[in-house]
Amino acid sequence: MSHDHNSAGASHGNVKQYTIGFIVSVLLTIVPFYMAMHPADFGRGAIVATIAITAVAQVLVQLVFFLHMNSSSEQRWNVIAFIYTILCIAVLLIGSVWIMNYLHSNMML
Repeated sequence: MSHDHNSAGASHGNVKQYTIGFIVSVLLTIVPFYMAMHPADFGRGAIVATIAITAVAQVLVQLVFFLHMNSSSEQRWNVIAFIYTILCIAVLLIGSVWIMNYLHSNMML
């Protein structure tokens, strides 16, 4: 049984892409780690903002370089499924916080 490595829908990266993704991921890990280990050098707000920004950047790097999600026609359904998943999680989290806030305000009467 032979395996066709050029099958439709299979978007594999090359060594250069994986190396770039790895290096960027390591940098996006080292920067907030260094800031958290040296809090006297940075303000608390700067540390929290850096951690949040690098976390979002880390997710994007992982999606692009390792999961190969991009705007190509082969990846369109994967991107749509990912966006739908994020939307469902956001609705669940925001709805839960809204309900808990409403219940909390009613308990404090």
